[in-house]
Amino acid sequence: MLENNDNTEYSPLLTQPVEQFLLYLKSERQLSLNTLINYRRQLYVLIKLAQTIEISCWQNVDTSAVRLLIGRSKREGLNASSLALRLSALRSFFNWMVAQKRLSANPAKGVQNPKQGRHLPKNINVDDINQLMDIQYSDPLSVRDRTMLELMYGSGLRLSELVSLNCKTLNLIDGEVRVVGKGSKERKLPLGRESIKWLRHWLSLRSFLEPQDDALFISKLGKRISPRNVQKRFEQWGVKQGLNVHIHPHKLRHSFATHLLESSGDLRAVQELLGHADLSTTQVYTHLDFSHLAEVYDSAHPRAKRGK
Repeated sequence: MLENNDNTEYSPLLTQPVEQFLLYLKSERQLSLNTLINYRRQLYVLIKLAQTIEISCWQNVDTSAVRLLIGRSKREGLNASSLALRLSALRSFFNWMVAQKRLSANPAKGVQNPKQGRHLPKNINVDDINQLMDIQYSDPLSVRDRTMLELMYGSGLRLSELVSLNCKTLNLIDGEVRVVGKGSKERKLPLGRESIKWLRHWLSLRSFLEPQDDALFISKLGKRISPRNVQKRFEQWGVKQGLNVHIHPHKLRHSFATHLLESSGDLRAVQELLGHADLSTTQVYTHLDFSHLAEVYDSAHPRAKRGK
């Protein structure tokens, strides 16, 4: 099903079960070709590593052997996320082996994923936001892009939420928009003055692109705009507007949250606006610089009146 271009000699006792597992993923789970390729790549790397420690069949793999395989992968320079991906592929394979009664237990089940650092996205400062939004073109696509930028930054939308918006979800009179977030949860968000202004402008031009349905943001062909198209257009505008920072949708969402939290200090409200189910997600997502936190602490806490 997927060709093996590796010239390494593999033990059939290791490869045959993997190929049967991949066939199961393709025919019964109906996973995408890219997913199958990723599974195959990870499992064949593990086969190669297993053979270096003289493992000839999967029944000889125990928990200590799994840790050894992951440890060798780490010494080869794999980062934490790649190690977690490799371990996940191995766990899935062993779960299938157990279901096939070829193994009595999953030896990878008790092996923990390597700890991954939580990398916070950098926000865009307000001056750069203003420079980005200063788009002086009046053609429909430029107006559409300016409107999307305003909406992403003005309401903190996820990219998936932006592209899935329909015209009927807007209430420009009351300044509201209904979005469907993760887990198909709907929430109502306020629209800022600039967002409403540019939405009205865009809606007056939208018909020139001959829309095929009720999608709010459409491509030049009249179809609902794709996430990749939005990413590409935002990146191009960052360059065109002379910014030294890379512009992408998630960074605008993060900037919305950071700037709002710095101004209000209301973490609970920001959580609601972002559509986070867990407050801890918002705490990580909307980091504040320590000096601002110290100022809030000094001004608000009864026992925080520290000597100057």
